[in-house]
Amino acid sequence: MGLIPIIMGTWKNLVFFTIWTSLVFFLYYYQGWTFISLAFEPLTVIGIAVSFYLGFKNSQSYDRFWEARKIWGSIVNYSRTWTAQVLSLVQEGESDQRVLIYRHLAWINALRIQLRQPSSFSMKPSRSLKRLIEGYEEESSLKVVLKPFVSQDELKSLEKRKNVATHLIKNQALHLEKLVSLERITEIDKLLLHHLLEEMYNQQGACERIKNTPFPRQYSYFGTIFAWIFVLLLPFGLLNAFDEEFNLLSGSARIWMELAAISLSVLLSWIFITMDKVGSSSEDPFEGRFNDVPMTAICRTIEIDLKDMLNEDSLPEYITPKNNILY
Repeated sequence: MGLIPIIMGTWKNLVFFTIWTSLVFFLYYYQGWTFISLAFEPLTVIGIAVSFYLGFKNSQSYDRFWEARKIWGSIVNYSRTWTAQVLSLVQEGESDQRVLIYRHLAWINALRIQLRQPSSFSMKPSRSLKRLIEGYEEESSLKVVLKPFVSQDELKSLEKRKNVATHLIKNQALHLEKLVSLERITEIDKLLLHHLLEEMYNQQGACERIKNTPFPRQYSYFGTIFAWIFVLLLPFGLLNAFDEEFNLLSGSARIWMELAAISLSVLLSWIFITMDKVGSSSEDPFEGRFNDVPMTAICRTIEIDLKDMLNEDSLPEYITPKNNILY
C-alpha cells in the first residue's frame, strides 16, 4: 500500500495532535498550570485496554478482508474449471462454447460492479484519498462493462434486472438446457456444469453476505471513542515525565528537549488513531478503496486466462499497481 496513502488519510490528525500537545505543554511549562498533569501509571492501564480493544477490532476486520479475498480466489479457480469443462463437454458448437465462457466473464464483472456500489454504512474516503485513487472508479453503467461479453438482446434484457449477476447464471442454466435438447451435451454433462453454476451462486452469496452485513457498530464505534479518549489524555500523562530533564537544561537544549517530548506524544497518538483507522478501513473489503480486495485486477486475470484457453490471439494486458495501489 505504501506510506503515502496512510499519510494522506491521517495528516489532519497529525496536525491536530501537534497543536493539542503543544498547547498542553505550553500551559504546563510556560503558564504554570501544573495542576493539569496526570499520573502516567493509570494512563498506561487505559492504553493497554485500548490496545487490546483495537487489536480485537483489527483482527476481526482483517478476517472479513481475508475471507473476501479467499472467495475471489475460489472464483478464479471455478472460472478456469468452468472453461475447461465447457471446452471439453460442449460438442459441435464453438459459438456455444464462446457464449458460455463470455457470459461467465460478464458474471464476474457484474458481480464486481455490484459489490462496489456504496451502502448506507460505507466508510467515506477523505478528499485526498479520493484524488489518489481518481481514475480507478467503476463505470457508472453495467451496460458499458457487459457490452463486450454478451449479445445486444441479452444485454437489453439485463438492464431492468435488480441483480444482474444472478440472472447471468440463470441464463447459463437455460443455455445448458437448450444444449441438452440439441444433443450438444448429455444430461450427465449438464449435471456437471450445473454443479459449477451452484458453486458460483455460493461464492456470489458469500460476497453478498459480507457486503450486506456491516461490522458490528458497537466494536467499530466504541473502539474509535476509546482510542480518542486515550490520545487526548496522553499529553497530560507525559507532562511530569520530563521534569527532571527539563530542570537540567536551558536555552536551545531545553527547546529541543521540549520538541522531542511533543514529537513523542504526537507519534504515540498518531499510532493509536492510525491503528483504529486501519481496522475501520478493512471492515468492508468491497468498497473500492485502496486497500480492498483488488477485484478489477482479479477479473482481468480471469479474462486473460479464459480467452487464452479459447485460443484467442488478442489478449488484454494485466492490470498493474498505480501509486502502489492494485485496484
